[in-house]
Amino acid sequence: PFSFHDENDDLVGYDVEVAQNVAKQLGVKAEITEAPWDGLLTGLSTGVYDVVVNGVDVTDERKTAFDFSDAYAYDHIDLVTLVGNDDIKSFDDLKGRTSANSTGSTYAEIGEQYGATVSNVPTLAETMTLVLNGTVDATINADTSVQDYLNTTGETKLQVVAQLDDVTEYAIPVKKGNVTLRDAINEALKTLRDDGTLSELSIKYFGADLTNK
Repeated sequence: PFSFHDENDDLVGYDVEVAQNVAKQLGVKAEITEAPWDGLLTGLSTGVYDVVVNGVDVTDERKTAFDFSDAYAYDHIDLVTLVGNDDIKSFDDLKGRTSANSTGSTYAEIGEQYGATVSNVPTLAETMTLVLNGTVDATINADTSVQDYLNTTGETKLQVVAQLDDVTEYAIPVKKGNVTLRDAINEALKTLRDDGTLSELSIKYFGADLTNK
C-alpha cells in the first residue's frame, strides 16, 4: 500500500500521494524515481535524490546520517512464520533460526539482533515465498505490509506470531544539515494533517488511520 503499480502500471500508493501533496504545498512538482530499497538512502546521501518518501522508519543510526521530518504515519513490526510452526512464538525464538528480509532494511537488522541468520532479498513477496517453501523459518516486516499481502493474496499458510511493542515512525529523510528543506516539509505535513489529507490517504490505502500513534 505504500507504493505499487496499479492495473494501468501507474505508480500509486500512500507514499506516492504523500510525496505529491507535500510537493504541492512546497509549490513544486514531485519528480518521482523508482529504485531498489537498498540504494535509496545512498542516493539521498550522494545528492541523487532530494528526499526519500518510501516508508523510511526513523532509527537512531539513521538520525546520525540524515535529518528527518516529523512522522507522517505509524506502524508496528510483525514476525511471520508458517502456520503450524510451533518452534517460533516470539522474536527471542529467532536465535539460531533463519529469516528472509529486504536488503538493507531495519527488518534485516532486527533479525540479526535476535540471532537469526538473515537472507537478503529485494521484495516482501519474495520473503514470503521463502517462508512458504521452507527455505527460511521466518520473515519480519511492517504490520501494514504483512496484512496487505495476506489480504491481497488470500494466503492462509502464513501467520503472525509476534509483534514488537515499539511503534515504528515513518518520516521523510533529507540530507544532513538541510534544515530549510526539513522545516518546509514539516510545515507541509502539518497542513496536510490539519486539513485531513493524511488521514484520508491512510484510510484510502490501508483501510485505517495510521497518522496518529
